[in-house]
Amino acid sequence: MRLLLPVTCGVVLLAQIPGFARQAPPAPQQSSGAVAAPGVAGPAQTGAPDTTTARLPIKRVVLYKNGVGFFEHLGRVRGTEQVAIDFTSSQLNDVLMSLTTVDLGNGKVTGISFNTDDPANRKLGALSLPLGEDTTLLAVLSALRGARVEVQSATGAVIGRILSVERRTRSEGDKTSVDARELALVTDGGDIKTFDVTSRLSVRVLEADLRGDLRRYLDIVSSTRQKDLRRMSIATSGAGERQLYVSYISEVPIWKSTYRLVLPSKAGDKPLLQGWAVVDNTIGEDWTNVELSLVAGSPQSFIQPISQPLYGRRPVIPIASAAQLSPQTHDAGLEPDQRTAAAPMMAPPSPPPPPSPRAMRAGGVGGAPAEMAAKSSADSAMDVLYANAGEVGDGVRGRDLGDLFEYKLKELVTIRKNQSALVPIVSAPIDAERVSVWSASTPQRPRSAVWLTNTTPFTLDGGSFSVLEAATFTGEGLVEAIKPGEKRLLSYAADLALLVDAKQDSVGPERVSSVRIARGVMIFQREYRDKRTYAVRNEDAKARMLVIEHPNRSGWKLVSAVKPDETAPSVYRFRVPVAAKSSATLLVEEVRPVESSYQVSSVTHDQIAVFVSQRTLTPEIEQALRAVIAKKGEIASVTTDVNARNDETTQVFKDQERLRENLKALKGSAEEKNLVTRYTRQLDEQETRLDAIKREIADLEAKRRKLQGELDAMVQALSFDGRQ
Repeated sequence: MRLLLPVTCGVVLLAQIPGFARQAPPAPQQSSGAVAAPGVAGPAQTGAPDTTTARLPIKRVVLYKNGVGFFEHLGRVRGTEQVAIDFTSSQLNDVLMSLTTVDLGNGKVTGISFNTDDPANRKLGALSLPLGEDTTLLAVLSALRGARVEVQSATGAVIGRILSVERRTRSEGDKTSVDARELALVTDGGDIKTFDVTSRLSVRVLEADLRGDLRRYLDIVSSTRQKDLRRMSIATSGAGERQLYVSYISEVPIWKSTYRLVLPSKAGDKPLLQGWAVVDNTIGEDWTNVELSLVAGSPQSFIQPISQPLYGRRPVIPIASAAQLSPQTHDAGLEPDQRTAAAPMMAPPSPPPPPSPRAMRAGGVGGAPAEMAAKSSADSAMDVLYANAGEVGDGVRGRDLGDLFEYKLKELVTIRKNQSALVPIVSAPIDAERVSVWSASTPQRPRSAVWLTNTTPFTLDGGSFSVLEAATFTGEGLVEAIKPGEKRLLSYAADLALLVDAKQDSVGPERVSSVRIARGVMIFQREYRDKRTYAVRNEDAKARMLVIEHPNRSGWKLVSAVKPDETAPSVYRFRVPVAAKSSATLLVEEVRPVESSYQVSSVTHDQIAVFVSQRTLTPEIEQALRAVIAKKGEIASVTTDVNARNDETTQVFKDQERLRENLKALKGSAEEKNLVTRYTRQLDEQETRLDAIKREIADLEAKRRKLQGELDAMVQALSFDGRQ
């Protein structure tokens, strides 16, 4: 009994996905001198081993959410056989990075080969004929100059070597000029003969090597029409009949999840959840009786073009002709290397031997098919779990794969190529509460929803879902991945019976909630308040449970008496029961605290007046702060006196400089003696004043230091905690 049948056959094959195909039959026997075209098998030689082509059916398929699939093939081969697989270039890159081949009997895989995707111009450059991808008849004949050919014309056959091919202009009858093409041939007798190159002219190449080059040229040009076809051949050799295992990954369509939620009509019954996966087979080969697994997750995968030949640039080094190297001898060491003598050379550790075919048949290897490995104890435990879970996982086995989750179908699956199918992944009763949901971010009508709890042992993959109530479709929506035990709100339709009116009070002015003073810092705690009122009206004859999603804003805290039923990163969810034909309200209050700090020593009279008006300071603290301001005034007065003395000192220095300049200018004058006496007296008085200013500044600095110390002590001693 099959688990499913293909339901859709409208998938168009856009690219050839990997599929096993037989190799091309051997080319027909060539005549003497013929050369087989590259990539085409030649005739079997006498005494050569018997090589045939086997077909390995697909046994297991694992599809991932990142658009890759893991394929396993298992089939029987006999003696020496080959398996041919056709891929596209992009698929071959994935295959080369993931291909695993194991001969499970008394044999081995002797080689894997595939046609090289070398550029056509590089392949043509290796031929002796100077021809490009686009050529003409004249270009081919010109490339054959010097070749021995047989020319068949209307006058008979002529054998010789091609001398030249050229265009000529000549007159014919009434036509003054005619463009003609002529082939010049040198016969064995030394005669030069010319032939008009027309459709009646036949040229046969007599040299076998050139005939082979022509065939290779045509094969290369022909292969450009199939640029994306890459054929891989897996060669095996061994005795008797045995199994060959091949696995790889390849690009495939992403599988999709879709769910059906059937709401019960009877009180006490649980809703029924059905999950399906949409699977597309576009690999160009039927999946017949395959083990199918669907993995909800995206393992890291990338594309690297390792199937394309890579050429590196190498420097060109000229050959040195002048340097003459003489034999050189090297002196022996004075004593042996102590490190080498102390520790004998250790051989690198050899890799562990590969598992034997017998071990593989007994326990399986890596991703080997289930029929090759014994069932693990974990699988047995899962069987018991699902057997006791009623309809949960009927036909599906689930298991965690690290961060991934696998749905493995218990029954074999058949999906024809280029067809799609719905695959059941879950069918189970589930916990779900019918509610309505309203969001402040989308203030339209409330939406009908279910508050669903994943009571299944499966991780429910993200996808679409539809809801059936009273045997009728009532809506659909989208769901993200849900882990077992996780609760999720899913909306699917508009609820026309409920009306919600949201009113927001303007944010009140900032209010100082507390003032703290410690260690010379005054910290003010201010807060902003916000109130929102939700008024709900139910026009239905049945009671409603409304879930209001209130924004969860950064920095705001709930202070209202009602608490949310659930907190999400962006919203709070509040339950609001609304009776039939009734109204209900929800009040949500929030505060946003803001903290600011000041240095006590920088507080001004105006700030103190504000603090006093807000009643955040006690009279004692107010008096202490005013004392701090008074002490700052004393320090400022002393600082003013110090600055005045410094200004006076500067002015005295300027006057002394003027007097000294005057003394220099008096030499030789009649009034020199009187002025010198006068200027000297003034300088002496200024020096006396400078000494007095220095003493005054020193006294003022000492006084200022004393006052600053008193201020610092007052500030540090000031402590206050005015929390409200």
